[in-house]
Amino acid sequence: MEATIQKWRNYDQLDPTLKEELAQMNEKELEDAFYKELSFGTGGLRGLMGVGTNRVNKYTIRKVTLGLARYLKNKGLTGGVAISYDNRKDSRLFAFEAAQVLAAEAIDSFVFEVMRPTPCLSFAVRHYQTSAGIMITASHNPKEYNGYKVYDATGAQLNLDASEEVIQEVEKVTDIFHIPTVHDHHIHTIDATFDALYLDAIKPVKINDDEKIIQVIYSPLHGTGGTIIPQFLQSEGYTVHPVASQMVEDPNFTATKSSNPEEPLAYEEALKLARKTDADIILITDPDADRLGVVCLHDGDYHFLNGNQTAALELYYILSERKRHGTLLSHGHIYTTNVTTRLIDVMADDFEIGVVTTLTGFKFIGEKAEYFQNRRPYLFGCEESYGSLILDVVRDKDAVQAVYLLAEITNHLKHKQMTLIDYLETIYQRYGYYYEVTQSLTLTGVEGVKRIDAIMNHFRANPLRVSGRALIGYDDLLKGIQVADGIQSKSEFPEANVLKYYYDDQTWIALRPSGTEPKLKIYYGTRKTSLDEAKADLDRLDKEINQQIETI
Repeated sequence: MEATIQKWRNYDQLDPTLKEELAQMNEKELEDAFYKELSFGTGGLRGLMGVGTNRVNKYTIRKVTLGLARYLKNKGLTGGVAISYDNRKDSRLFAFEAAQVLAAEAIDSFVFEVMRPTPCLSFAVRHYQTSAGIMITASHNPKEYNGYKVYDATGAQLNLDASEEVIQEVEKVTDIFHIPTVHDHHIHTIDATFDALYLDAIKPVKINDDEKIIQVIYSPLHGTGGTIIPQFLQSEGYTVHPVASQMVEDPNFTATKSSNPEEPLAYEEALKLARKTDADIILITDPDADRLGVVCLHDGDYHFLNGNQTAALELYYILSERKRHGTLLSHGHIYTTNVTTRLIDVMADDFEIGVVTTLTGFKFIGEKAEYFQNRRPYLFGCEESYGSLILDVVRDKDAVQAVYLLAEITNHLKHKQMTLIDYLETIYQRYGYYYEVTQSLTLTGVEGVKRIDAIMNHFRANPLRVSGRALIGYDDLLKGIQVADGIQSKSEFPEANVLKYYYDDQTWIALRPSGTEPKLKIYYGTRKTSLDEAKADLDRLDKEINQQIETI
């Protein structure tokens, strides 16, 4: 590590900002910045921005891009690369750094002139028939982070096999300070006229075209959604009140306390505006506009919906309304993940629709949607982390489509004197009160990695038992096994560091280290006779699990 630090110090052409940062770092900061190479994993690359091998900077961006370029050339993939980016510090710089590395390798790139959402990038890959796509974003992470997601020719994030091949090429790049870059005819730009192509492609999301009678609050949290979502909704007849202070492209997220729609802090300004305008719904997208958060008006107050509830509302509306109109694709399939609410499976079964279940992450949904496109046509896809995809004209989460559908659902219900909460209650009464919670233990640095490993290893060796419930089975995807009623069999999922436990009262718990953040994620799900009962039960369960973790 010392030799690497010295190499950075001795590089006379080091970016001046990074050089100054390096000079001011103490020993602990140096260790964290240089103790490892920032890994290009199966979810791409994501990390803190700054100087060092374990940071996102123009040198690490160049390194992963050269690895990607070599992968494409080895495979004979000559269609070029589409590139987009969000509002984060240096996102645009990193996008064009990537384009210039590709140009030096004689690979064409198609780069958005200004920031655009992740779904636009996925659509651009498919529209321009490129061989790959790059999205510069750290999604909903805090402002200090940035990242680099890679897409294949289908518009989905790279699958595990392709990711591993790219990783191997990235690891071969040892001299990150002398990677050639050029700005030449291989770099093409995508202007705002592209928006109409994408928006026309998603308009078939619409099922009912009722008179527009709702008031919508929208915020992009300073990010990409602000470039197209408010104008699109207004063009479709909706009354939209954007949160003006958060419509500004701002890498510092000055007007919001959070860039994550999963956190209530992200809604403070939107709620103020909603109360002034008596708005029916608040819709908030994360910086790259692939995730959507929803707050709705009900009985004079505003209620937060979690990702599972939003997905259930979307799916039930699609199934019931398309069936009513005679447009439901009877042999279509729902794509979901192994930590998403079981309510999705129950509803699909009720409407006699098939389900494809994947690992956590929309890249797995995109991969399966492509693989099964002829045998199990795509009808809807969702995951618990505030992400869904309605039409697979793209192959990643698409908050633009979700905004469009949720506005329609809210509007359609208001004509019936109903709210989203009323609609959700209708669903619960029909299928049972399914409720889920995701908790995260943030464990940073070298010690954090060790701690997460210790917790996972403990529960791998000691299947998770909780009071008042019998353990009836579990999945250990790292070992590739599932156990049910004492019988072990091979898991249908790819290898992954995931543990999931099933109990006799329809409760389940899953643990997995995050692939993009220094967190251990713990997922809980249950079914009870009321929502209050379900919430109280999972709250007790979470406390018990945390007490067990403290003893490890």
